[in-house]
Amino acid sequence: MSDVQVTCINKLPRQNTHEGITHLGNSTGKWTRAQVIQWIEEKTNTFYTSVGGKRANIGVVIGQNGKYVRTYADGQWSDNLLALPECA
Repeated sequence: MSDVQVTCINKLPRQNTHEGITHLGNSTGKWTRAQVIQWIEEKTNTFYTSVGGKRANIGVVIGQNGKYVRTYADGQWSDNLLALPECA
């Protein structure tokens, strides 16, 4: 199992806070949201981001429009992923 730090995202349209993340990535690669969800659910990989040097694990949430990813830190769901820069 790999523990992967996510440092960037792609979101369409980028400035719309209500649209979903399409890709997550870092300096070594980029993956679709569906791939990341599958790997988290299969427990083959874990994903996290770091905000201010503090780890926030990425988990799968089931919403009105299906599954999506979100960070979880200090016992609360948060939106740390939306603050990440755009992946190349």
